[in-house]
Amino acid sequence: MKHRFEQGSDPGAPTLLLLHGTGGNEDDLLPIGRMISPGSSLLGVRGNVLEAGMPRFFRRLAEGVFDEEDLIFRTAELHDFVGEQAEAYGFDRSRVVAVGYSNGANIAGSLLFHYADALAGAVLLHPMVPRRGLELPDLTGTAVFIGAGRNDPLCPPQESEELERLLTGAGAEVALHWENHGHQLSRTEVEAAARWFGERYRD
Repeated sequence: MKHRFEQGSDPGAPTLLLLHGTGGNEDDLLPIGRMISPGSSLLGVRGNVLEAGMPRFFRRLAEGVFDEEDLIFRTAELHDFVGEQAEAYGFDRSRVVAVGYSNGANIAGSLLFHYADALAGAVLLHPMVPRRGLELPDLTGTAVFIGAGRNDPLCPPQESEELERLLTGAGAEVALHWENHGHQLSRTEVEAAARWFGERYRD
């Protein structure tokens, strides 16, 4: 997968796996990663799927309707890729925290839904529930920040609340942060994620 790796200054900080929204690339979330954890190594990844020329992490059948077969395949692909890059770049595979926006947040959520050991934590910015009717792995000890917009036309509030319930039910520690905006990222949302991250992962 096309990617960019930037070595961090703090070897004790988790590596951030940066996952863009539809139409983004491996560089999109580097500034946000630096805001959330200035000392972390950053692994920005570009989705392998194209929709009207725009990179995504998995196919969808319509707006808000995921191609579940492709989602499962691409989730496994990303899971394996992160393991390969941990060996290549020498970072701790067990200390990877995903930071995903929109489509990137959905593939990060799918990693949590399918693999107990995929992520040490996640910052999910405007995510949806990746799959329903699935028994989630034990996520005890996994911290998750959900950034949501009360006026988000793509991810309505009940979607974020359902995702919080599902992850909490699997044992994850979930913080749900609301903004009075739509689907766009706001600086206050990223700042809230940075505070949350600092409380859990910085000495």
